[in-house]
Amino acid sequence: MSELLGYLVAGAALGCTIALLASGFVVVHRVTGVVNFAQGMFPVVAGLAAGSLLSAHWPHGIAELGGIALAGAVGLVVGVVAIGKPGTPPLASLVITFGLGFLGYAIEIIVWGDQPRGFDGLSGVVTLGDVRIQHQWLLVMVVTAGTFAALGAFFGRTYLGKGLTACAANPYAARLAGIDVRRMGLYAFALAGVLGGIAGVLLTPLQSIAFDRDVALAVNGFAAAVLGGLDRPGTALAGGLLLGIGQTLFAGYVDGSFQTEVALGFMVLVMVVRAVRQPQAVAV
Repeated sequence: MSELLGYLVAGAALGCTIALLASGFVVVHRVTGVVNFAQGMFPVVAGLAAGSLLSAHWPHGIAELGGIALAGAVGLVVGVVAIGKPGTPPLASLVITFGLGFLGYAIEIIVWGDQPRGFDGLSGVVTLGDVRIQHQWLLVMVVTAGTFAALGAFFGRTYLGKGLTACAANPYAARLAGIDVRRMGLYAFALAGVLGGIAGVLLTPLQSIAFDRDVALAVNGFAAAVLGGLDRPGTALAGGLLLGIGQTLFAGYVDGSFQTEVALGFMVLVMVVRAVRQPQAVAV
């Protein structure tokens, strides 16, 4: 039982990082209709950058914030390239983000090399009965909870957040109300970069990160986002937790080398269930 509880806690921590990635997919898709396949690049950039800053003797906290800020800037650049030209269709923007992800490979290798990197996170453990819980796991869960609470307040109480929500609900009406939908799309990409960056700096102390981790990270985030149809951050959180716990249990009891396959299987299962539950059109 103690082993199972340990897997559940570790899985919840992993699921929180997946949920942050999934929320980035959701934010961009709600506002622009684009599936941003460069989303996996943001946590890689943030984790590698934070590690470099820590190696340069920057203090913890400041280094991680620097990595997150860089990921947000990269997200903005991706947005400018993907949707900056007026009239770019979502499918073309999707392909552009896919290509930018490959370009990110080359830049990351030039800047940081091709070897995995990591850095120390919050040290120490908490013992509850026979279960040992790393402080870093607790930090991941606390930061994720705070981030989703801040997202809720941002979208519900701020002018910018309400503008993003209006663009998601009805872009045409938002334009009539004087909202620059394209600019809101760029803000959405930057926010997705920040969310991915938070995931990256939380995950890197637990799992070394390298330039080629972005595919697995993007698959996990997209699989979790699919649970809510790429439209609801709350269900992305639920999807991330389910996926993280499922992957950890599968790795602990079966084989840890098939975590990407678990994510793909989860995504397919969700899509099949959604298709079965969708009301059938009645021919007239």
